[in-house]
Amino acid sequence: MAHRISAQQHGGPEVLVYESYDVPAPGPGEALVKHAAIGLNYIDVYHRTGMYPGTLPLTPGMEGAGTIESVGPGVTDLSPGQRVAYAGAPVGAYADLRVMPADKLVPLPDSISFETAAAMMLKGMTAQYLLRQTYAVKPGDTVLFHAAAGGVGLIVGQWAKHLGATVIGTVSTPEKAALAKAHGYDHVIDYRREDFVARVKEITGGRGVPVVYDGVGKDTFMRSLDCLSPLGMGVSFGSASGQVENFNLGVLSAKGSLFVTRPTLVTYTRTRDLLLACADDLFAAVSSGAVKIEIHQRFPLAEAAEAHRSLEGRATTGSTLLLP
Repeated sequence: MAHRISAQQHGGPEVLVYESYDVPAPGPGEALVKHAAIGLNYIDVYHRTGMYPGTLPLTPGMEGAGTIESVGPGVTDLSPGQRVAYAGAPVGAYADLRVMPADKLVPLPDSISFETAAAMMLKGMTAQYLLRQTYAVKPGDTVLFHAAAGGVGLIVGQWAKHLGATVIGTVSTPEKAALAKAHGYDHVIDYRREDFVARVKEITGGRGVPVVYDGVGKDTFMRSLDCLSPLGMGVSFGSASGQVENFNLGVLSAKGSLFVTRPTLVTYTRTRDLLLACADDLFAAVSSGAVKIEIHQRFPLAEAAEAHRSLEGRATTGSTLLLP
């Protein structure tokens, strides 16, 4: 008998219930995966609360790593016993066994452990498309990233530094500032004690930055635009503080003919070739040692509700795993 986390309704962490269930056999184009580790991400909160609408009952989770148990008809490039990892739709990773579309599974190099893979696939491929595709960071750039001590933030700090950028990050505590500093950030701003717009202007000699990566959303978005140089790009890729609403496009012209984008990993990995290229770039960065993946919290799968409380309470840093 397999086990999973299920929510019968949207709501707080208390709606997440650990239950047993019967796993279906993989159908055409599918594979059955036995998870060794499952990644926890803020998008899981959006699904649980209903911010991102979905069908109920719901099993959250968009990231995992494990071994293929069996494959369905038509699957020829994957086989039982193969190590794989994935990130993205369909939702449902909070389980010890699950059926996945085979074309969403990425073969996992022997150099990368299951835990490392589960801790990095969603965050790491997010960092990849942000830094390498949405705005291609180049040597000499200065970039701003909010929530620098989070899972994506710690990867971005190292990777952007490796690409030759000067990296500015914002955090909420001195402890998180020290963590960000240890992961590539040249300048760290405690936004509870400092005005991050003023500090960015000070650091850049009044020029601003060509790109701001903002996964916080409502609380930071408008002021993030004030950090941009003319023709700069505001990249809004998350909504931890709520959705940005009622945005007047005229603000972009007034602040310097700015660009704003709301990218998603789903779009950047929309084909098998794009998915493999994104994952391979991430694997190369991690295998080379340029990017180290920090796993700072581990919870049993049955304690997913407690893991969500920690995540929403900003009590986590780096990556967090659920272990079946």
